[in-house]
Amino acid sequence: VKDLSRLGREDSYMGRLQDFIFPAYDVRFIAINDDVDSAKGENDFAVFKNVFNDYYAKDTSKKIRAVVKMRGEAGEHIASNPPYGYIKDPQDKKKWIVDEEAAKVVQRIFNLCIAGKGPMQIAKILTADRVLTVTAYHAKQKGWAMPENLYRWNTNAVLRILERREYTGCTVNFKTYTNSIWDKKQRDNPLEKQAIFPNTHEVIIEEAVFEKVQQVRQQRHRNTRTGRSSIFSGLVYCADCGEKLY
Repeated sequence: VKDLSRLGREDSYMGRLQDFIFPAYDVRFIAINDDVDSAKGENDFAVFKNVFNDYYAKDTSKKIRAVVKMRGEAGEHIASNPPYGYIKDPQDKKKWIVDEEAAKVVQRIFNLCIAGKGPMQIAKILTADRVLTVTAYHAKQKGWAMPENLYRWNTNAVLRILERREYTGCTVNFKTYTNSIWDKKQRDNPLEKQAIFPNTHEVIIEEAVFEKVQQVRQQRHRNTRTGRSSIFSGLVYCADCGEKLY
């Protein structure tokens, strides 16, 4: 590698690689600019170099997080791309405007949910009607290579749309978090820790409709073989075990 930082910046990880893993597998490691060559023996300076690289990464991450936090608390969109149904305003990249074609699909999904259709049923309806998936639609708009399945909607795609509060015209920041700069796993932030700013862009779904859908989703009505849903579905529970009655 060019230098030690090209292999990694986490001090403890680099130590394990150089002191245990590479020797165990008889790997010769060379970092040209840092004058490190395991065939010539240990380089004592490499230990300090790894510490400096680790500190630099943490310091840079701390500064970036501070900037993102400041922007998020000021109500700016910190997401790199707007959700399906919106596009960036050509006149001001920080603002979102409605993408009419995609917005109609979003409204249809919410209307189908209120009508009693579950995410899987909605996905089947959109697939049968040959509606472009979110991925295919974005690829078409941006001139990217089209995916193999243009119209095959899945349940998760529908759920993500039904759960996006941004469609009510508000900005929602800090929906996820990571534990450290080395842990890239995104974890969901509880609603009370999110920053929500109302009326920041045009509404696609009215607030009352969005809340109704969340209520319907929590009840999760189950249709019978006749295709009808009982008025008590999702509301009646067993007094002994607490499970829903069907």
